[in-house]
Amino acid sequence: PFPGLMGEAVVGPPVDTGSMDWTVLVVNVWATWCEPCRREQPALQQVQAAYEERGVEFLGVDYRDDRAAAARWIEDFEVAYPSLYDPDGRTAATLGFPFLPDTYLVDATGTMRYAVYGETSGDELSGLIDEMLAAPAAEG
Repeated sequence: PFPGLMGEAVVGPPVDTGSMDWTVLVVNVWATWCEPCRREQPALQQVQAAYEERGVEFLGVDYRDDRAAAARWIEDFEVAYPSLYDPDGRTAATLGFPFLPDTYLVDATGTMRYAVYGETSGDELSGLIDEMLAAPAAEG
């Protein structure tokens, strides 16, 4: 089960996944000092834009990072979705991730269906989202 995430955003209002409504939630753990995170960021944004009309929500978790640098990243990449600020790594740790970047896909029932450890691509992420949108949500 997805543990649910809440807290201060890098920029903007606080984030609480409990108040979000999604068909698929994509959670990406990233940091400005992570080179694979930098390479995958454009793909994440392309996929987010392609699926936003279908109820697919994206959420970043900025792991053990400098807040000002993270805010610049969001501005420079024009990231359209919120990122939780996670300076001590506790939020990311609830996901049980091994290293950065990691991407988790959660269905509408709150079940984590997929975890991509390491850099993802637009094709890989789109394929997983398509599978989840085509399949009925997992039972409790």
